[in-house]
This record gives sequence, C-alpha cells and structure tokens, in this order.
Amino acid sequence: MNKPPAAEKAIPIDTTSLYEKHRKVYVRSVSGIFDNWRWRFVFLTQAIFYGLCWIDWNGRQAVLFHLVERKFYIFNLVLWPQDVIYLAILLVISAFLLFLVTAVGGRLFCGYACPQTVYTEILMWIERKVEGERPARMKLDAQPMNPRKFRLKFTKHALWLLVALWTGFTFVGYFTPIKELIASTLAFTLGPWELFWIFFYAGFLYMQAGFLREQVCKYMCPYARFQGVMFDPDTLVISYDPERGEPRGPRRKTVDPAAPKQGDCIDCGICVQVCPTGIDIRNGLQIECIACAACIDACDDVMDKVGLPRGLIRYSTENALARHYTRRDILAHLLRPRTLLYSGILLAIILVSAWSLAVRTPLKVDIIRDRSTLAREADDGRIENVYTLHISNTDESAHRYVISVDGIDGIDIVGERIVEVPPASAKTVTLAARVEADRGRRGSTPVFFEVKAQNHEKIVTREKATFILP
Repeated sequence: MNKPPAAEKAIPIDTTSLYEKHRKVYVRSVSGIFDNWRWRFVFLTQAIFYGLCWIDWNGRQAVLFHLVERKFYIFNLVLWPQDVIYLAILLVISAFLLFLVTAVGGRLFCGYACPQTVYTEILMWIERKVEGERPARMKLDAQPMNPRKFRLKFTKHALWLLVALWTGFTFVGYFTPIKELIASTLAFTLGPWELFWIFFYAGFLYMQAGFLREQVCKYMCPYARFQGVMFDPDTLVISYDPERGEPRGPRRKTVDPAAPKQGDCIDCGICVQVCPTGIDIRNGLQIECIACAACIDACDDVMDKVGLPRGLIRYSTENALARHYTRRDILAHLLRPRTLLYSGILLAIILVSAWSLAVRTPLKVDIIRDRSTLAREADDGRIENVYTLHISNTDESAHRYVISVDGIDGIDIVGERIVEVPPASAKTVTLAARVEADRGRRGSTPVFFEVKAQNHEKIVTREKATFILP
C-alpha cells in the first residue's frame, strides 16, 4: 500500500501593501502671521460666496447663472449660450493664473483659497470649539461612548450639517434666483433638481471637509501629482533648513563646551502636530504639503520661546538653501523665463478678452428662412420669402430695433419693421421679404438683414440669408 506523499511545507509569502493605513490626524491649533492670513482668505472667500447672490442689480440678482432662461448675469454683463467662448476664456485665464502662482510660490492656492482647505478650516474650528484642543479630542475619541461624548459628537455633527446645508443652498442659489429658492423652500415646493444638488453639495462638503480632510489632498486631488512639472529650484516652497537645524535634539540649559555642536531644532514635533496633512516638513518637500505655513508659525513660536532666531522653517527655494541666497537674491530670481512666459500669456489673454467684451455688440440675431414654402407669388405679383428672426437684446436697457434688407435691387420687407425688445430678453419676429420676379437671377441669391437700434447707432448687426427666386 502506497503512502500518501508528505505534505509540502508551506512557503511564507511576503506581501507589501501599496496603501498606507489611515491614521486620524489630530491637528493642533496654531497662531501667527500665516494663520492670520489664512483666516483672512477664509473670511474673504466666504463673504463673496455667501453674500454675492443676495446683491440686487437692475432689479435682478447681480450674479446668476440662470439655467431655465439659459442666461448668465454678471452685474452689467449678460451672456447667452452663444457666448460660451467667454467661459472657455475664463477657464484658460484661471489655468494660467494657477500655473503662475504655482511657479512663483508653490501650492499657495491649496493653502489659502482652495474650497477643500477653506471648509476644512471652518469645520475644524467648530470641532475645536465643541470638543476642545488636540489632547482633549484625542482623549474623547479614546473613551467609550457615554452621555457626554454623545452630546459633544451630536453637537459637532449637527453644526457641520448646518454649515453644509447652507453652503449647498447658497450654491444652488447661483443657478436658481436665491429669493425664489427661499420662497420655494418655505412653501415646500422645491423642484427635484434643486433638492438633489442642495443635498449632493452638502453631502460632499460634510464628508470631504469633515471626515476625509487630508485624504482629499493626498489621494483625490490631481494637483498634487502634476505640480512637480511647474516647480523649479527657484520656486518658493515651505522649507526646513537642515544646515541650521541638524543635529536636532532637546536643548539643555547647561551645555558642555566639549559636546558636539547641536542644531537649532529641539525636536519638539509641534511642526508635525499643526500640519493638516500630518507630514513632517523636516523630511523635505512632499506632495502632501499644501503650503498652509502652519509649521512656520509653530516653529517661529518655539524659536521665540527658546531664544533662537526665527526662520528655521520658512518660505525659501531649493537654490536659496543650497547657495545661501539673501532675501533680495530670492526676489530677484522670481523673474525668470518660466514666470515671465506665464505672465506674458496671462496678460495677453486678459487684454484680448477685455477688448472683446468692450467692443462686443449687445445684439444677436439668428435668421431662419421658412423651409415649408421656399417661395411664393404674393397678391401684388412679387415673389415672397418668409423668414423668422430671433432678436436677442443682451443689454441692460430696452431697445427698439429697425429691420431692413438688401442684396437684391428692389427687395423690401412687408410687415413689421420696428421691434421693441426688453432688457436682457429675446423676441421672435416672422416677416416676409418681397421682390419683383425679374430683379434677380433664378435660384438662391444671398441677401442681408440689418437690425439697428433706434436710440444707439453703434448697436447694429448684419446677418446673411438666402432668397429663392423660382
């Protein structure tokens, strides 16, 4: 009888995870110059966002992207679907402005004006007010659930949801007039798409600024991945000075003169505790750094307490650290081919766009010839073609327009020649053009309709159409 083969000895397999285990970051509060600037930007951006939709302008909302009317109102500027080119130009300007800021100062947008950063700061401020500072929050999370913990957590999340819902409501208020939205909410008659976007936007804000926080910057935001192509050795970034700081270690009041020289870094770890993404800036620039400069404020405060000069962590450049540039040298290297190229392109696009808006005629005309009847003989014996004119008044004032036609000798308009269009509105007019049968060649002949404002000679447009002679 054959014996079964002996069981082979299992070979251990070494596995490596490509994903870092998530550790909750408990951010320590900090105060200083850059923290003050960060909060100024929080107040500025939110004052604009929450307040702009409540400003009235010429009897309507000053800034409104009205999807139902298919018109964008930006103070005196009224944009129609035909003006989508200006949206593309705005996106190009924003992109080049971001490139320029990144080439000069790194991720300044991320640290001071990015919505993820701004709303994370707001929700973290609420968290600190409700649950306390970093040690208190860590202690609270380590406790089992009890009435006090439940009360604090419930209060915090209720306030988070309140901020998120109001933000979502304000966001939708830029696409549906905010006052109409308020009235519909009070009457419980909100439309399905308004409800969806209010809760969708609020839900994402609550989740990303309340829970995901640094994970959005580290894993979800693509900006961190392609910022490297916009950096160079003369880009201002948050920098730790290893020549001055190393070797790091606690500083004693009595130092043995024979002991090796010690660096200025006392290895307190506060620069790590205040970092919203949980990195150690002393390990060098990392893609997770959002340039919020909280570590600079924290380190400067520590340096003040131990009696050492500020600037162990500071805004500097790779070349400045290696070549010991002065502040004047750093500023001189900001003007370099990359930044000059971005600045030149950005300035050119802005100037061309401003010129285009300045000379833009606030009148648009679309002409469609009636295709059901190509041509017909009228009662007076002339040949008649019927046209539909869609006249859009993109101005903030009402205008009376005079319609005329030329292109064939003797062609004339039969019917209404003067049309009044209210401000920022459109009107469709159907009219007929007639001409003697022997005045033109048979078949299709180009003609031109001219629409001109009575009270403003410069508001005029000519559109091409065709006239059919049988």
